[in-house]
Amino acid sequence: MMSGKHFKAHEVSCCIKYFIFGFNIIFWLLGVAFLGIGLWAWSEKFSVFLGIIFFLELTAGVLAFVFKDWIKDQLNFFINNNIRAYRDDIDLQNLIDFTQEYWECCGAFGADDWNLNIYFNCTDSNPSREKCGVPFSCCTKDPAEDVINTQCGYDIRAKAVSEQRTFIYIKGCVPQFEKWLQDNLTVVAGIFIGIALLQIFGICLAQNLVSDIEVVRESW
Repeated sequence: MMSGKHFKAHEVSCCIKYFIFGFNIIFWLLGVAFLGIGLWAWSEKFSVFLGIIFFLELTAGVLAFVFKDWIKDQLNFFINNNIRAYRDDIDLQNLIDFTQEYWECCGAFGADDWNLNIYFNCTDSNPSREKCGVPFSCCTKDPAEDVINTQCGYDIRAKAVSEQRTFIYIKGCVPQFEKWLQDNLTVVAGIFIGIALLQIFGICLAQNLVSDIEVVRESW
């Protein structure tokens, strides 16, 4: 029989799966809508359409900067929900393993976030062999090892933090993501500026096209 905590984690997992599915549906519907609007705009006022998109993207960038703390909280909430459902959904498990291995991090803000999971928490009532541990994706990698040791995180959080540093990543994934953005700020900014310049160039070309069409119509 499924325990209350296990049922709650399973419920969270299902909700996240439905949310992702719904998001994909909305994404494709928006794609079709934009395609239709794009076809209309191409024949009528494509430059205006591109200008609106450019303005919306600029607004989104400003809002992301202003509400960066809110975005950080949402990212923390998303990661912690995945932690709770880690053993209940293979897709979410793979997602969080990939995230932790790629960013070399553990949990949202640290390894102790894994106390949120019923299998990894350090409570005395937890009968799991993974008690007070972390997933293998939190473990530091040894280049000499060809086979992944899936038990490398067992009992690791029962040790002192100074000992944990030798075996697992101590930093959380949210701070690591922020650090990556700071380290690659020039590259990220360059990509966005490049996209913006391409859009401005497209607006200019579209405006010239509209002007040429108007000249042809007047000549008729």
